[in-house]
Amino acid sequence: QVQLVESGGGSVQAGGSLRLSCVISGWISRRNCVAWFRQAPGKEREGVAAVFAGGGTTDYADSVKDRFIISQDYAKKTVYLQMNSLKPEDTAMYYCAWDSGYPCTIGTMGPRSWGQGTQVTVSS
Repeated sequence: QVQLVESGGGSVQAGGSLRLSCVISGWISRRNCVAWFRQAPGKEREGVAAVFAGGGTTDYADSVKDRFIISQDYAKKTVYLQMNSLKPEDTAMYYCAWDSGYPCTIGTMGPRSWGQGTQVTVSS
């Protein structure tokens, strides 16, 4: 069974950067979709970015477009989220998840499993 473990969260001032990692265990297809989500207290869970496990087309929420970059290394079974120009509104628990659907977009994801999450806190 596929399991995911996130790491790389922390506390940073506005304008700073962080890189999150999601390590995947178990079998996953190159055409399975891996995505990052986030949830802040009192807010709905929000899709952030998505990519096929084997690479290719990426998808981003408008709120993070041009600031965040999702990437992957299929051989290492790892997906990354580079977060630049961080804003206080980016503060949330960040989770990675996977899905077998197509297309691979945050709007069409129906996650089959989730990681435990990693906390990102951005101060003003």
